[in-house]
Amino acid sequence: MSESRENLYLGRASAFAEQEKKAASTSSAVSWLRVGVFVAGVGLAYHFFNTGNNTAGALTILVFYALFVVVMRWHSSLNFRYQQLRLLRLINEQEVERLQGKLNKFDGGQEFIDDHHPYTSDLDIFGQNSLFQLLNRSVTSIGKYKLATWLRRAAAPEEVLQRQEAVAELASPLRLEWLQELLALPMHYKHDAESAEGFIDWFRDKAFFRQHGWLKPLLFILPILTLAAIAAWFYGFTGWVAVGLLLVQFFLAYKFRVERDEYYEKSIGIYEAMRSYTKQLQHIEQHQFDTPRLQGMQREFTKSGTKSSVSINRLANIIDFFSWRLSTLMAFFLNNILLWDFVWMYRLESWKEQHLQQLEHSLAVLAEFEALASIAAFQHAHPHYAVPQLSQVPFLYQATALAHPLIFSVKPVANDFGMKGIGHTIVITGSNMSGKTTFLRTVGINMVLALMGAPACARSITVAPAQVYTAMRTADNLAENTSSFYAELKRLRMLLELTEQGQPVFYLLDEILKGTNSRDRHLGAMSLIRQLHKRNASGLISTHDLELGAMEQELRGSVENYSFNSDIVGNEINFDYKLTPGLCRSFNASKLMQLMGIEIEEEA
Repeated sequence: MSESRENLYLGRASAFAEQEKKAASTSSAVSWLRVGVFVAGVGLAYHFFNTGNNTAGALTILVFYALFVVVMRWHSSLNFRYQQLRLLRLINEQEVERLQGKLNKFDGGQEFIDDHHPYTSDLDIFGQNSLFQLLNRSVTSIGKYKLATWLRRAAAPEEVLQRQEAVAELASPLRLEWLQELLALPMHYKHDAESAEGFIDWFRDKAFFRQHGWLKPLLFILPILTLAAIAAWFYGFTGWVAVGLLLVQFFLAYKFRVERDEYYEKSIGIYEAMRSYTKQLQHIEQHQFDTPRLQGMQREFTKSGTKSSVSINRLANIIDFFSWRLSTLMAFFLNNILLWDFVWMYRLESWKEQHLQQLEHSLAVLAEFEALASIAAFQHAHPHYAVPQLSQVPFLYQATALAHPLIFSVKPVANDFGMKGIGHTIVITGSNMSGKTTFLRTVGINMVLALMGAPACARSITVAPAQVYTAMRTADNLAENTSSFYAELKRLRMLLELTEQGQPVFYLLDEILKGTNSRDRHLGAMSLIRQLHKRNASGLISTHDLELGAMEQELRGSVENYSFNSDIVGNEINFDYKLTPGLCRSFNASKLMQLMGIEIEEEA
């Protein structure tokens, strides 16, 4: 199935590449046409003025200027379409790379890495070769943050079902064109990490013109008086009036230079993002959805009376006009004749009073659209993955052909797995490299996918909602003067504290208490299992210690033994990576050491 999807994306990439070439050719031709219109206009106007026909010369300038603007906008539209085709080709090429496991160049969400989180570090949710790289298609900060939030915290069952329904519609082959267009649109623009949120937080309490109300009438009176005084100067009246008014404007600009710069710097930082959001919102607002969740989200963009795309586009236009100050010479004339910065600061504050709350709400909904789009693209790329079912049976985890979605180098071995009930522990024994830890991560990462509303890497899967908690990668911390053993103890203490809160906790513990002697390790591990057995928790524990297998007799029906085994044939160790009931039958540490050159002496 993955091969058919790979061929589909390769075919689409090739088709977009052909359209891209044609669009580039058309755009280049219109670009030369724009040059031709400009040269023709200048030449014709020069001819008329040179022959004394000033009226015809002036009309020529007006006509060709209008024609130049029309051709320029045409070229801009063609160039945008060319870029869109290029990005659509890139999106399909990236889908192929994800299917092949080439994740290194994708954003790993490093800013979301948290070693103290219940499971993200152990399950490779963020970072290099992570689930985030496999899932995320968003380039905006709001979309990435929303997806990361879903990955870090399980949703309520009702929310999971609504997301699954929305994702199913967006992942439909009939929606592929629309979906990839949505994913490509924000790629035209730059997105700062905290642009929108930082701007909203800063702008919410800004009230420059409320604090300096006397400036409002001057915005309209001073420029008119100044322009009139300058015109009068040319007609023989004294120029001192114009000079005085210019000095007044210069003084105002100088007095509030810090405020002007602040308003500009804060607003220009979100300009690209606002253009991006406008395009995305227009794409969403114009579409017709079938599922109630998507329809309800779409209505959120129009419930204030003004479409979100329209209000956000107004903000982008205000910032665009504000940016005319970038030219030093132009800024001098604009701010000393027209109070330019103050005018657009006033427009910004007027916009805020009407639309800031709408902006904040619209971006929250748009972020959710982007997160759903990422999951939908993931589901489209893996149509054979199961849509998880949710169960009310405590700690039910039932899966067939369960595999790890981040294993690409070889075909992952799938296993059937099932467990249920409070206080239930699966003890998994096995030899080195047999697959114990990978299986724990397989169980965990698919549960994270299931509880965020995404498809899971299985033929079928049913899970009961619970807080996933892991203790796998515990390491020493020199900065905190913490040994790896003490770090593991802290991790286990966090697990016990979490289970004291009453919520269901699904734990995955790998080689617990490995930093101490075997007697203390056995005693501690058995005590932990007994303690967890009495709480609202269940899970899996992997170990090399066969002694833990005795717990199956002590806590009948609550502790089960499973194992991964290997066979040694000559100098080769063969793994089948299949989950098998019962304790491990074979261990391979001695053979592995021999293969590494260590001479193992048999005991007498």
